[in-house]
Amino acid sequence: MMLGESSNKGSVDFVADRATTALLVIDELGDSSGGPLEEVLLAPTLNTARLVEAAHEAGMPVIFANDAHIPGLDRELLLWGEHGIAGSAEAQVSPQIPVQPGDHIIQKRRYSAFFQTGLRLLLDELGVRTLILTGFDTNICVQHTAADAYFNNFNIALVTDATGTFLVGTQAEGLAYQQKCYAAKLVTTDQAQRFIEGEGAL
Repeated sequence: MMLGESSNKGSVDFVADRATTALLVIDELGDSSGGPLEEVLLAPTLNTARLVEAAHEAGMPVIFANDAHIPGLDRELLLWGEHGIAGSAEAQVSPQIPVQPGDHIIQKRRYSAFFQTGLRLLLDELGVRTLILTGFDTNICVQHTAADAYFNNFNIALVTDATGTFLVGTQAEGLAYQQKCYAAKLVTTDQAQRFIEGEGAL
């Protein structure tokens, strides 16, 4: 059978175990309220805050993957201009999201939270096999992180209303691509929260 002769169903069934699941928050940085992107960013950020709070209550690992760019070195800055500079206020987790001392912070200088960071080692040490992904931009940093998660054999649950797109393409396109190419299971904040709280499945 040639590739394309059968349809891609767009997802791979998996049974997620809460004990081997982590919440990975990607580039939800700076204050998302009051700015020109509030309409795109604020609601997903508040949804992520709900999931972070639920994960804290459940004892599920929470990992923040944050841009930490170095001026004059990082190639990404040539494409997008100065943003997410290491140590700046804009490179800190959004104030709408509660961060606790036990949470893990991964600093990244490229789109993917896996590339040249300690994320894979951390996940192995935590015994994580399933990642719940939230963050921005759905079609850039979230997508590249999902790709590396898939390449590294992790199960992926992508939270559709706790992610957002404002730089490339549309939200629908990004979600569909990650579902089809990286076997991401598309879930809502409500579904993810019920799973984290032990009241439902992904």
